[in-house]
Amino acid sequence: MDFFLIIFLLSIGYYWSDSMKTRELAFFYVKNHCQQVEVQLLDEYVALNALWLKKDEYGKTKIWRSYQFEFTSTGYERYNGKVIMLGQKIISIQLDPYKIID
Repeated sequence: MDFFLIIFLLSIGYYWSDSMKTRELAFFYVKNHCQQVEVQLLDEYVALNALWLKKDEYGKTKIWRSYQFEFTSTGYERYNGKVIMLGQKIISIQLDPYKIID
């Protein structure tokens, strides 16, 4: 019985560590993307909003995560964005349509 408890606790620890590393990577990618398209990332965070198991291109099951964030292009309006990660690989970054100021 103690063996299963140890395995369970180790699994939780691994999941937590993997989640923190993936969130940090997602934040890094989003921050760089926002700089490239010349918008400002707001609140300096990405928030997990969906979690699923999916297979990668090699057929290996990994954790699929969707994070949301907010950004601005004008300094006044807030817009939403989303970053999708499969394991620790970025799949996409999506930005809602936003105003471009010349």
